[in-house]
Amino acid sequence: MNDRQILQELLKVEQPLVMPDAYDGLSARLIQMAGFKAVQCSGFSIGLASRAAPEQAVDFDKNLDTTRDIVRAVTIPVMADGEDGFGPPASVYKTVGAFLDVGVSGINLEDQVLPTPKAKDVIDPVLMVEKIKAARDAARDKHAADMVINARTDALAACDDRLKGIAEAIIRGNKYLQAGADLVFVTAVATPDEAKRIVDGIEGPVSIAAGMPYNINTLTIGQLRACGVARVSLPAIAVFSAIQAIKKTLLIIRDSDSFEGIIKEGLLCSPGDLSQVLLR
Repeated sequence: MNDRQILQELLKVEQPLVMPDAYDGLSARLIQMAGFKAVQCSGFSIGLASRAAPEQAVDFDKNLDTTRDIVRAVTIPVMADGEDGFGPPASVYKTVGAFLDVGVSGINLEDQVLPTPKAKDVIDPVLMVEKIKAARDAARDKHAADMVINARTDALAACDDRLKGIAEAIIRGNKYLQAGADLVFVTAVATPDEAKRIVDGIEGPVSIAAGMPYNINTLTIGQLRACGVARVSLPAIAVFSAIQAIKKTLLIIRDSDSFEGIIKEGLLCSPGDLSQVLLR
């Protein structure tokens, strides 16, 4: 099987497939070394790591170049973060083709309005359906019809009423599946009850983010597994952990004038660990 087919199969059998965020080749290699079976590129994480800026500051070229590095660093399937497709359906077609050319096995496409206004909003679902169809056409024309399209909806995040937001996410999710998406990614899910409502309402595989500031204390991977979620993304775990580790290391050195603290805390990579990371 090619990597696209492997990713399709993993989504069926893993229950759920857990995909941590990668923001460069090194983070992707560490994800694979830890035993995860697929990597999720994160525009949010790429923006933080490369420019200390929001993900909207990362343009298409930077996103694509970083995704290429991630694909080259691992031997497991990689899902790109295609943002909103970087434009209308015609642009989505080109975007998907470009990501396939660098070797991705899947792509996220979202329905939120970008760049994000003061209040989060979503585009008309009819337009999102057109984008998904354009993505599917691009994959077919690239002889990669088995590419995974992960259609993301921010309908819940954009709604003040949680129940109405869930209902809208379900309506949109089913439309996106009918348009050719392989699974539906609903953002801003905070509790097991919300996850279960979404899984029950969407007539196909569901993806939910975990380990986020809004749900890290209220939602576990185990609970999402019990709800029947097909895929769990961890969009910020790696980059947030890296920020904290680097910050802690530098503060220890600044305040102690020595390296004993970072050795004691196990914050320094050993030559053996480095050799494993670099081993191809």
